[in-house]
Amino acid sequence: MSHDEKIQSTRLLEKFGQHLLLEKALSTNTLDAYVRDVEKLFCYLEPKGLHPLDVTLDVLENFLASLHDENIQPRSQARILSGIRAFYRYLVLDGYLEADPTLLLESPKTGMHLPEVLSVGEIDLLIDTIDLSSREGQRNRAIIETMYSCGLRVSEACNLKLSDLYLSDGFIKVEGKGSKQRLVPISERAVAEIMDYMAERSAIPIKPGHEDFLFVSAHRKTKLSRITLFHIITELAQMAGIKKSISPHTLRHSFATHLLEGGANLRVIQSMLGHEDIGTTEIYTHIDAHRLRSEIIEHHPRNKRRGLGE
Repeated sequence: MSHDEKIQSTRLLEKFGQHLLLEKALSTNTLDAYVRDVEKLFCYLEPKGLHPLDVTLDVLENFLASLHDENIQPRSQARILSGIRAFYRYLVLDGYLEADPTLLLESPKTGMHLPEVLSVGEIDLLIDTIDLSSREGQRNRAIIETMYSCGLRVSEACNLKLSDLYLSDGFIKVEGKGSKQRLVPISERAVAEIMDYMAERSAIPIKPGHEDFLFVSAHRKTKLSRITLFHIITELAQMAGIKKSISPHTLRHSFATHLLEGGANLRVIQSMLGHEDIGTTEIYTHIDAHRLRSEIIEHHPRNKRRGLGE
């Protein structure tokens, strides 16, 4: 690849980054990941003297094979491929290419990973384990009820602000990935827990710049971090004797699964979770089907008679 071609490739990558920032409104982390994915492809192309605009399906298939040779796991390969797909969609959109070379490129087989889900009883057990006499007990009850009631990501819970609360109307405003905002209904129980917490929160001398965040640390006087929230939930799970491997995201998975089991429409769940692609939400239909199969194997008389339920 000539010096001029290298400069052109660099400019294409810069324009792609601007497109992601301005047109797609992606978060900084997602934007950086996509750019790194494309840079990985560029590193593969350069010693072969290939320019990004000259890439063919065969070249991309060989690139994926090289990732496999580097012992990069299929799930990571699929993530890298998503960034490269986005890059070539941009090149077509902006007129650099007439056809997208990634269209017929097959994604690596990653297998289906079903996230861990808590039952309603386990959610209640988690909450009942909280010691309300402790300094931040009521805050932690409010956190878990709100995350489960609204299906929040851990970052969304940490960044939830007082100015985002419309409790009298039964809604909160959530800022999700790519700074996309959505209105989410909140349960009466979560509202009650927040109101009880607000009485304690008002006594905390919060540091400047953190006054509007709902969930704050009484010790640090700042908004909660993702790591702190992770420790709170995993520690409560251990205290409650819950053996499942859970994280703050488990509350979100449980929220979506319980909605689906209750008969909620998949599009409604998609909107509540803030998923851009319905395909992301569809994993919960697999969770439901997986659970249904387990129940049938365990309880159906034919299976019991044959010893399959043991």
